[in-house]
Amino acid sequence: MKKIKKILAANRSEIAIRIFRAAEESNIKTAAIYSKEDRFALHRYKTDESYLVGEDKGPIQAYLDIRGIIKIAKEAHIDAIHPGYGFLSESPEFAKECLENNIVFIGPSPEILTKLGNKTEAIKVANQAKVKTIPSVSIEKQSQKDLQDSIKAIGYPVMVKASWGGGGRGMRIVNSEKDLLDQIKNAQSESKKAFGKDEVFIEKFLDDVAHIEVQILGDQYGNIIHLFERDCSLQRRHQKIIERAPAHFLNQSVRNKICEAAINIAKKVKYVGAGTVEFLLNKKNNEFYFIEVNPRIQVEHTVTEEVTGIDIVKAQIKIAEGVEIGKDPALPSQDKIMLDGFAIQCRVTTEDPLNNFMPDYGKIITYRSASGFGIRLDGATAASGSIITPYYDSLLVKVTSWSKDEEDCRKRMDRALREFRIRGVKTNLVFLESVINNDDFKEGNYNTNFVDQNKDLYNFKPKQDRASKIITYLGDILVNGQKTLHDKSKTIINIPSIPKSSNDTVKNNYVELLAKEGPKRFIENIKKNKETLITDTTMRDAHQSLLATRMRTDDIVNIADFYNNNLSNLFSLECWGGATFDTAMRFLKEDPWERLHRLNLKAPNILKQMLLRGANAVGYKNYPDNVVKFFVKEAAQAGIDVFRVFDSLNLVENMHVSIEEIKKQNKLCEGAICYTNDVTNPNEKKYTLKYYINLVKELENAGVNIIAIKDMAGLCKPEAIKVLIKEIKNNTDLPIHFHTHDTSGTSAASVLASIDAKVDIVDLAMDSMSGGTSQPAIGSIISIIKKNNKDSLIKEEDTSKASLYWEQVRKNYHSFESDFKGGSSEVYMHQMPGGQFTNLKQQAHSLGITNDNWWKVANTYAEVNKMFGDIIKVTPSSKVVGDMTLYMVANDLKADDVLDPNKEISFPDSVIEFFKGELGTPQGGFPKKLQEKVLGDLKPITKRPGSVLPSVDIEKERRDLETKYKEKIDNKKLASYLMYPRVFEDFMTHVEKYGDVSILPTELFFYGPQADVEYSLGIDKGKNLIVRYLAKSEANNNGVRSVFFEINGQPRTIEIKDNLLSKKISQKLKASDQNSKHIGSPLPGQISKIFVKEGKRIIKGDNLVVIEAMKMETTITAEKSGLIKSLFVEVGENVETKDLLIELD
Repeated sequence: MKKIKKILAANRSEIAIRIFRAAEESNIKTAAIYSKEDRFALHRYKTDESYLVGEDKGPIQAYLDIRGIIKIAKEAHIDAIHPGYGFLSESPEFAKECLENNIVFIGPSPEILTKLGNKTEAIKVANQAKVKTIPSVSIEKQSQKDLQDSIKAIGYPVMVKASWGGGGRGMRIVNSEKDLLDQIKNAQSESKKAFGKDEVFIEKFLDDVAHIEVQILGDQYGNIIHLFERDCSLQRRHQKIIERAPAHFLNQSVRNKICEAAINIAKKVKYVGAGTVEFLLNKKNNEFYFIEVNPRIQVEHTVTEEVTGIDIVKAQIKIAEGVEIGKDPALPSQDKIMLDGFAIQCRVTTEDPLNNFMPDYGKIITYRSASGFGIRLDGATAASGSIITPYYDSLLVKVTSWSKDEEDCRKRMDRALREFRIRGVKTNLVFLESVINNDDFKEGNYNTNFVDQNKDLYNFKPKQDRASKIITYLGDILVNGQKTLHDKSKTIINIPSIPKSSNDTVKNNYVELLAKEGPKRFIENIKKNKETLITDTTMRDAHQSLLATRMRTDDIVNIADFYNNNLSNLFSLECWGGATFDTAMRFLKEDPWERLHRLNLKAPNILKQMLLRGANAVGYKNYPDNVVKFFVKEAAQAGIDVFRVFDSLNLVENMHVSIEEIKKQNKLCEGAICYTNDVTNPNEKKYTLKYYINLVKELENAGVNIIAIKDMAGLCKPEAIKVLIKEIKNNTDLPIHFHTHDTSGTSAASVLASIDAKVDIVDLAMDSMSGGTSQPAIGSIISIIKKNNKDSLIKEEDTSKASLYWEQVRKNYHSFESDFKGGSSEVYMHQMPGGQFTNLKQQAHSLGITNDNWWKVANTYAEVNKMFGDIIKVTPSSKVVGDMTLYMVANDLKADDVLDPNKEISFPDSVIEFFKGELGTPQGGFPKKLQEKVLGDLKPITKRPGSVLPSVDIEKERRDLETKYKEKIDNKKLASYLMYPRVFEDFMTHVEKYGDVSILPTELFFYGPQADVEYSLGIDKGKNLIVRYLAKSEANNNGVRSVFFEINGQPRTIEIKDNLLSKKISQKLKASDQNSKHIGSPLPGQISKIFVKEGKRIIKGDNLVVIEAMKMETTITAEKSGLIKSLFVEVGENVETKDLLIELD
């Protein structure tokens, strides 16, 4: 017996560390080898000595460098080498080299490795031991025809298998003769890279079987023992992912027989060392078939150790030292080996189960492991800051649970998997949870195809990883700034003081009254009200008009409880729809439906009102009727009580679909007439008092509950509103709701005039959010009219408190304020709606038009309106005029240029759509000659636009979205998509990358965190992230900066690309999902083979390139026929996911 003094682990990562631990516990010194790519790997530091191997070789070839390893061993005075698993663990040549250099090989002899390491030879041994084997075919020295005839004799499907090695490498299922040769080549290539040998053979593929393996130990004196069996049936593409010991479904009789068969095979070759004899078991009749012997330690040895208490690595060392079985506690005799409890091992890998288990690599930014009673971890690269490379197996850590009770063992594993937190790379953790919680797993009702064929296992939601996503967003803001900010300089941010609610106040509840009485009786009650009712627009139109719709949900919802308790006598809160719908997603990256939901929770008593653009819903175009109905229904069910419906051209026929659906949903419908020009002007020929009264009658006949006067530009002068209200009241009993803007500076006078004319409801804004392009001040109006409303339940004290809150909020949005600070009589000339007035100034500024040249825009806007026939200007018709205005200003065009039939004009799309009739036909029709010039060969629409639009297959759209995003798409998300497909997709992309940024305070959302300031972010009920920003680095050569945070006291580093610098750095082209001629890389890895060249014609199914990642090869095939226009990669080049590989002509 020779005592080993120093062991070298001829392997890497987890198994190398496992060897070191066993050696150290045996008072044996250790040494490691490492490739250049592994120079930062943990196994290099978990040993006494470590040496670089294969310096001039690739990452895999380095660990297959027999001469290099032997040289290191001799120079380091190594007296024993442990090969671990994989690489050279089954190489007879390596074992022979060790012996010839007086180094103990901890494993079987070269002769045994030759007989059992080669699967073809192992089958011969099994036959000699009278153990059933699977029909197989050797491909050596056979012609192609003879080989095909031999395979036909055993029948397809068959499996091509590497003769050496294991781990699922070099294995391919072949279902037909046409695929045979290609799959043999693929298996040979993969085997060569993994094991250094390309020998393969073919055997009959058996379906619906379990994979059972028996752990054996043999000493140098002919003694063989078994450590019972393991169930390894749960495999993905022939790679084991979950193992159990003992096998759940084996009865004692079958267990005895299968263990006896393993012993017999081992005895036939006088086996020495640790090994595994593997079988396939037909669970229906308990017949089992030998498949192979793995003459080495296995990845899954941990489960056997847990249920037998035997350290298999220590046992290997003892056997190599010449210890006899039964003479040492590490090597007990068979009668001393008992099963004790149950064990499960899960292999946690850096693979994406929802993307065909594509391997992932990169930097682990967070690693928190499981622990506790009955949990064992075997890992190496699993730590924060570790780099996962694409060169090796994707195994990150092995988790083993043990318990006396089988179900308790499963639950313990479930708990352990959920305890992990791994961020920075994708993992299969959630998939593993799905498997072990599957009923068939619990009952043992599975076979080797279970994981590949059971689609239910993939119906899980990936971990949200909210912390990483949020700090990635914050890091991006710190490095690149907020894209929508005009002034990106950091300023002192106000934290608005939320006024305290008066819970003892008697609260009005119009929402409950509407639900109880229904719209008709509710309106009757409104008409009996002697006071003028007020709608507060601060939560929508006021901030839309002043701050370009940038107000965040948090700032709106924070005061909602105060409104509900102190301002419940408001008629409604205008808080949703219009331009705020798409801009919530577009600029604020918030879900508009979530805003409505939160408002309803905080202010359940007050009617929530929205702006609906008739057939345009909340968009800028006409939608099919079924889409409009779908949206209206969803908005009603989500909590909208009052719908203000209008048409941008005052075409009531375009409003009918909306009105009918609102009535069907039992909600209040305000039919709006959009006001322009001046009804008191005796020279007005188009938009006369008669014109408006006819609209009122049409709306009443359509079934609206309220008539809204929508004065978008603030053109309705005091005398005009008096005349208009008086005449409306002479023609209908419906309540009247007046909405105006203060752009001219005189709207307060118009509101007071409307109140004198007995208007029923007026739109006002809180004082600090009033004036300018917004609505008149609520406090001022209440103060003036309170003499006529002595019992008014809206107190000036409460509106003052609310106004003070909004004043503080508004300061945080200073970057979005327009330069417009006071009234402007020019609005009577250009007639721009209030919201557009603000936005158009910003758009003009972005085009380089300074404030002193604003008059050009204003005059051109009026000129365009006249040229288009003096139309109603409200979204989206106002956008048409605005787009044409900016086009003309930017190109220095006059009306005469546009009207000149000989001058070519590239009209904006919105203008073409308008003249085509996609918004309808305006009052008085289109200017004929201009329409002909704009449309060219296009034919105009002469019917209601919605009537010629084909219905959308809404459920198909839902299915397509669910397929794309791999999640359930509810009606709200679907409605958002139907309104704004591109905006919705961008929003979903943002959420996927950054998570729900609506949880961030306004300061953090726009400006990012201040250094060394602690922020508490509520991500869920009872869950807060404590975030502290520390610093950011200089950019590296790739234009990337490191941003350093603390999350809940733990360091976290995020890598952020500096957009200004990265633009100067050459970047690889990316394949576009929208370009069918692009072929991109489906995974990160290295190009190992290219089958095509530029100019070559390919047909669908042709092999294009092979990408190697994590020792697995993926062949990219042509999905369509075509000509190779450009090839963007070469052999040996590393690629990332979506890198452009090939472009077709």
